[in-house]
Amino acid sequence: MKYESVAEVRSEKRPEVTFVVARASFGRRLELARQVRELAVRGEFLAASKEAADQMESRLLNGEIERLYLRHGLREVRGLEIDGAPATPESLVESGPEELVAEAVRAVAREYGVTEEERKN
Repeated sequence: MKYESVAEVRSEKRPEVTFVVARASFGRRLELARQVRELAVRGEFLAASKEAADQMESRLLNGEIERLYLRHGLREVRGLEIDGAPATPESLVESGPEELVAEAVRAVAREYGVTEEERKN
């Protein structure tokens, strides 16, 4: 049996861009869940608040969770240059187009079996 530990996912918005995503494994899924758990619980608590500051904090925590998904699962970005240099997962997050960042987050979440609703909560 031959097993590839990464999957290539072509961007829907920019077909010339390909995300190389780590395939889910027991260990990877467990580690990601461990890292996300605390942030997700706190984010849900804050999202239920009517205070503007709590709502903002909840959105920030959701952004941090998305960043964790990318750090954990996005291995490579192909077909994209940012400021004249080949894109990396880090440069995509820091300086890349938001539509591609969102697409990369969805690609990682799909690979790890996380639904859109679960990812947003």
